[in-house]
Parts: sequence; structure tokens; C-alpha cells
Amino acid sequence: MRVNLSKILADANHKGCGIGAFNTPNLESVQAVIAAAETLNQPVIIMHAQIHESLVPLEVIGPVMIRFADQAKVNVCVHLDHGEDLGYLLHAMKMGFTSVMYDGSRLPYEENLANTREIVRVAHYLGVSVEAELGRVLRPEGGGVPDPEEEALTPEACYTDPAMANAFVAATGVDALAIAFGTAHGVYEAEPCLDFDRIAAIHELVEVPLVMHGGSGVCAADFRKAIASGISKINYFTYMSLAGGQAVKAYSDQNPGRDLRFDEIAEIARVAMQADVERAMKVFRG
Repeated sequence: MRVNLSKILADANHKGCGIGAFNTPNLESVQAVIAAAETLNQPVIIMHAQIHESLVPLEVIGPVMIRFADQAKVNVCVHLDHGEDLGYLLHAMKMGFTSVMYDGSRLPYEENLANTREIVRVAHYLGVSVEAELGRVLRPEGGGVPDPEEEALTPEACYTDPAMANAFVAATGVDALAIAFGTAHGVYEAEPCLDFDRIAAIHELVEVPLVMHGGSGVCAADFRKAIASGISKINYFTYMSLAGGQAVKAYSDQNPGRDLRFDEIAEIARVAMQADVERAMKVFRG
């Protein structure tokens, strides 16, 4: 059943667990995540990131996500991840997405606040939840094409300030806040060092659920510690996607000389991604 982010995260807070949010840029990943959630009888968040528009347009994958959410046996939030274009966010809301994330983290604080407040005004009128981001979640070293702007930033300069987070939430009325405390997007070259005290300090001041971006690659113990410190939503994609690719490669290596059909490749990847999502969801559940 399709529900908004506030509904899912309220249930998570009540149970003291975290909810997984998984990017689903193709049919097989949508199927994998929904199947994992139904197998474990757990609510889940499926996401389309604006950055994936070149892989699959919102116009194509959005209706697929909505249909699977509507038919699911568990609560499913259909979420737009890292939306930077206000028109794009509005289009997702009108399409039927139940939650959107406005990412103004690269903007000056006041501009991020003003844009977020406007998105909240429109979204709440439509019954849609809003997540915003304060602080900067960077790419790890070796995690892809370097961003010249990010190269000049130290980790400490990127971390979310608790008092600023409190003021931002109060001024915007957002339903969830993504914070920066040591995670990064993409593949980690070394185990991340997370600032759990910062999570707890923000959680103490801020009433809305807190979100971890860059969840792939964090160890199980750190996931559980982050959840205990106040994290409610965990974004997870890279390692799920890698699990699918690695399964296909392993199958090919084990069957040299055999021509693989695309339908076989897709199913091998789907099964492996489902297994990885189930493992992650068990960790988040605690």
C-alpha cells in the first residue's frame, strides 16, 4: 500500500528501528526491493533520484514504482531523492509520489531555507511529505568523478550543526531532515568514522525524523548505533547495485563460453539484489 514518508517513519520511531530507502532505477530493482519487504513483512521506501534521470526518466520509472507500491502487501513510500529542480519535484508530486526530498545543501543557508519552505507549503497541501538536507554528504575518495567544490571542504566543515538544524526545521516545517555526520555517497575506500554524538545532539533538539545518506558500506554495528542515536531513514543503493552486478559476473565466470540472454542476466541480478536488501533491512530492524 502506498503511504507517505511521515506514516512510515512514525511507525519506525514507535518501534525503535530504522527504515531502508532504496533507489530503484529499473524494473528489476523495484521488484527486488518490494519482494524483500514483503518477505520480511517490513515497510519500505523506494526512491528515484533526479541524478538517475539519464538512466531512466521519471516519466518511465515513476508509474512503475507507483503501481508496485499500490499492489504491495506492506506499506511503501514512493520517494523522490535529491531533487534540486522545484518544477521536477512538483511533477513527481502530481504523478503520485508520496514524498520528495529537496536537496538545497549546496546553496547558501538562507536560499536553501526559502526554497525548502516553499516546497513544504505546496507538498503539504497535496498530502506529500518533504525531506530536506542540511550539511554536505560528500563522495568518498575514489568514489567517482571528483567535485572541485567538494575537494576544498573538510569533513568538519560539512557536518550538520545541531542548533542550525533546529532553526531550519522550525522555519521550514519539513517532515524529515538528512544530516551530515561522516557518511559519504558511493563506495568507501576505508571504513567511515561516524560522529554519533552529533546525531544524538541533533536528535535531542529536532523533533522530526533524521535521515542517513550514503548508507552503503557502513558496518552493521554502526548502522545500529546510528539508529539508536536518532537515525530513522537509511538511504542505501550502491552496494545493492553492486550485488546484482557481482552475481552476474560470478555466474558468467562459472559458465565460461555460455551465451547469457538478457532475461537471464536481469533475473540473476534481481535475485542477488533482493538478498542484499533483505540483509540490510534485517540490520536496520535491529
